Parts: sequence; structure tokens; C-alpha cells
Amino acid sequence: MAKIKGAITVDTEGCKGCGLCVVACPTNVIGLAREVNGKGYNYAYMEQADKCIGCSSCGLVCPDSVITVYKVKMNA
Repeated sequence: MAKIKGAITVDTEGCKGCGLCVVACPTNVIGLAREVNGKGYNYAYMEQADKCIGCSSCGLVCPDSVITVYKVKMNA
């Protein structure tokens, strides 16, 4: 049975660090960086890449649409 592996990319300069994606992630993949972007916000990033299931919850709740979700089928 194929397993879905997910990944996200975040437009770090567009992210304003609201944290909605962090709360929406069911597998606790996303965190807010300690560093700040050019606007002074702690941006979201994929903290635990191996746990991402590609559910797209983070992308759906992002008010600025700066998160892109990718899904890849992995053979078990």
C-alpha cells in the first residue's frame, strides 16, 4: 500500500507569523522560527519534516496564502 509523504514550502518574506498553521497542523510539523524576516516577523517553517502527511490544513488556514503543500506517494 502506498503511503503519502508531504512537504511544505513557506514564503518566509510574506509570512507574518500569525501561528494559525502551527495550531492547524495535526502532526505538529510546523513551528515559528526564532529568526525574523525582513518585516520583523517570526516566520513559519517545517520543523519536523519527516512527520508531514500533506494534509494541507496549514495552507487552508493561512490568511496570506504563503504556504504551498506538496504530496508524494511512497511505496511501502
